Amino acid sequence: MRRTKQESEQTRRHIIAAARSVFARRGVAHTTLEHIAAAAGVTRGAIYWHFANKTELFNAMREQVALPLIDRTDFELLAATDDPLLGIERFLHNLITTVVDDEATRSTFQIMSLKCEYVDQFEDELRRQIEQCGKLAEKLTAVYERARVAGALRPELTPAVAALGTCVFVTGLLRLWLMDDDGVMIRNRALELISAHVASRRADTSRCTC
Repeated sequence: MRRTKQESEQTRRHIIAAARSVFARRGVAHTTLEHIAAAAGVTRGAIYWHFANKTELFNAMREQVALPLIDRTDFELLAATDDPLLGIERFLHNLITTVVDDEATRSTFQIMSLKCEYVDQFEDELRRQIEQCGKLAEKLTAVYERARVAGALRPELTPAVAALGTCVFVTGLLRLWLMDDDGVMIRNRALELISAHVASRRADTSRCTC
């Protein structure tokens, strides 16, 4: 019995891996259970044994990884240094590293960002992402406020605007990173771009007359 359960779980994981591959290649809307069954080398009935429908299979794939900005935020990195802006830079670097280092996370994030239409049964996922973006903006606002108090933030920037700008920046950066398959435009310079973004928020201490 134990072996049967283990084999069943292995089959389930194999189906999920096949679904991730097909979703990445065909897009979620254009993928059928027949496509996934063929990729997994199982019958459609085997898929129905584990999953009620494509949405449930998609959600199982989704839950296997912690996606940057959506599930995995590592907010503690924002408070890991006496320099608030350096904390933000390390936080953003970590987001990129998460995508680079884990293939399943990268593939799933690519599907979520580029291969999925957020309509009908997927509307809840879109709302979830928007909520997480709001939480990130709140956290970043607090850190930028610390930077303002410390005199490290450019005086013409308000913490709230700086935070929203960083949310827009990193969301666009991650999306472009996923699109840059050849690594010509973004992938080799992502960390450099992050450092430049954070530096653009830092006060010019050379002008200090105190």
